[in-house]
Amino acid sequence: MTINCKGQLIDLSQPKVMGILNITPNSFFDGGKYSSDDEIIAKAQKMLDEGATFIDVGAYSSKPSAEFVSEEEELSRIVPVVQLLLKHFPDILLSIDTFRSKVASACIDNGAAIINDISAGNLDDKMMEVIAKYNVPYIMMHMRGTPQSMQSLTQYDDIIKEILFYFSEKISKARSLGINDLIVDPGFGFAKTIEQNYEVMQKLELFHNLDLPLLIGISRKSMIHKTLEISAEEALNGTTFLNTIALTKGAQILRVHDVAAAVECVKLFQKLNQ
Repeated sequence: MTINCKGQLIDLSQPKVMGILNITPNSFFDGGKYSSDDEIIAKAQKMLDEGATFIDVGAYSSKPSAEFVSEEEELSRIVPVVQLLLKHFPDILLSIDTFRSKVASACIDNGAAIINDISAGNLDDKMMEVIAKYNVPYIMMHMRGTPQSMQSLTQYDDIIKEILFYFSEKISKARSLGINDLIVDPGFGFAKTIEQNYEVMQKLELFHNLDLPLLIGISRKSMIHKTLEISAEEALNGTTFLNTIALTKGAQILRVHDVAAAVECVKLFQKLNQ
């Protein structure tokens, strides 16, 4: 199973790690930590040195009830960072965490390799057309509503069946537009209660019925720290445990704040399965 990133084929039969670089002032874990050019370069260098295959850059916090950010503000935050990172790391594979087609276009024009859309096109009906035009890999996440409303939209008759149906519709639309490289993300923490998050993790292998690479993003989320009654800062051990479970259930990409720990997970998992 491979994806084409700017002409480079990435083999996902060996799990990969995607490091998170938030340039928002209000992200739930590391908001405001990376605001200067030097801080951004140093963080990216550290994640690349630790073994990240991709760096996921976001300029709009999608935590529950996050404040709205205008398109102009998102563009003004993210495009200079994309330019900065590509200048310092010409071979870097940047994933852009955005649900806006204009932001996606601008970032791809400046060298980004992947678009990571929390809404799978629901919040911008031009997004898939942009993906098809540029022919870049597209990460589609399951969510209902918006970051502002999603936690009031957690009623499901059968959560796994409903998420799989959601993805089957999205995949059909994407394929009809000629999009080649699709990745699915079940959307832990998005329009899901803590109990529902654990049900999704428990049944994660069912997502392989979609026959697409599976990305898991549970790093330091509330499903971990609220369950353990600790803070997000203390949730690395819980993150590592659930990342390991995800790998045993066939996850191909781990999206994390702590790259070194996730890379160790992957190495030990691979050793166990030689």
